[in-house]
Amino acid sequence: MAICEPIIEVRNLKVNFYTYAGIVKAIDGVSFKICRGETYCLVGETGCGKSVTARALTKLIRPPGRIEGGEVIYYSDEGPINLLELNEEELRKIRGAEIAYVFQDPTSALDPLYTVGYQIAETMYEHGRVSKIKEGILRAVEVLRNVLMPDPEKRVHSYPHELSGGMRQRSVIGIGLSNKPKLLIADEPTTALDATVQAQLMDLLMDLKRRENLTILLITHNLGLVAEVCDRVAVMYAGNIVEEAPVEELFRNPLHPYTKALLRAVPNPRKKSVRLESIPGTVPNLINPPPGCRFHPRCPRVMDICRSKKPPELWRGDDHRVACWLYE
Repeated sequence: MAICEPIIEVRNLKVNFYTYAGIVKAIDGVSFKICRGETYCLVGETGCGKSVTARALTKLIRPPGRIEGGEVIYYSDEGPINLLELNEEELRKIRGAEIAYVFQDPTSALDPLYTVGYQIAETMYEHGRVSKIKEGILRAVEVLRNVLMPDPEKRVHSYPHELSGGMRQRSVIGIGLSNKPKLLIADEPTTALDATVQAQLMDLLMDLKRRENLTILLITHNLGLVAEVCDRVAVMYAGNIVEEAPVEELFRNPLHPYTKALLRAVPNPRKKSVRLESIPGTVPNLINPPPGCRFHPRCPRVMDICRSKKPPELWRGDDHRVACWLYE
């Protein structure tokens, strides 16, 4: 395994949401680290906790959510910092400057009252990249050109409703990259786009990664995309990471029954198949999650111990870990 120089390390992160129906135990002891220069992926079904994990890294969890425990160590140029111990003012200096987000819905991420150029300029102004908004708008043209926006001199004065879905997503990427961050968190950045635009935007992100020396945390449920662009991948289920491995290792040798089920549900053009396999059951209610392994009600290889005790994380080799009693 190559030596990993971490840029961020998450240790035993826990997030709950306090609702009228009860306490939603959304994230239950998640740990991982992301190495500098890599593309790290979080994958899993909708509702498994991917986006909540990403937002918790810089305390973007709003009430009724609450971060209940854990550490998020960011390895800045000045040394390691536990982001969860910083106050809001201290975090504002890191958010958008060193750690930037690209959210999955560009329509809600962009302010409809301001032009795209103004929103890029405002981001640079708030972090001291420019001294005036007017200067920022001039530099926003180059930002839009870097994200391959058609006719950036014109689009810098456009409002979000005047842009197509692909243009809005390019604008959001431009805002995220305007301050040259070290870590870009892309939360399902191509979900609402057609296949052609998806491919263009992912090519753009990978090109920007190489040119800007970016580290990317990519959140997706598209395993085909994972196979194409990711270096390492963590599979999440019901608030837990159940397996983590380099992407080639995960596809060649999946260990957790949930990972195997996800891969069987992906169409394989090389095989003649009458129908795709599905995973029986549904994602559990996290107000009252199943005891033991949270996947056990849907697992074809469930054992008695799975129903009562949470499985430990086990290492199979230097860089492949799995949380499953089958390998104890």
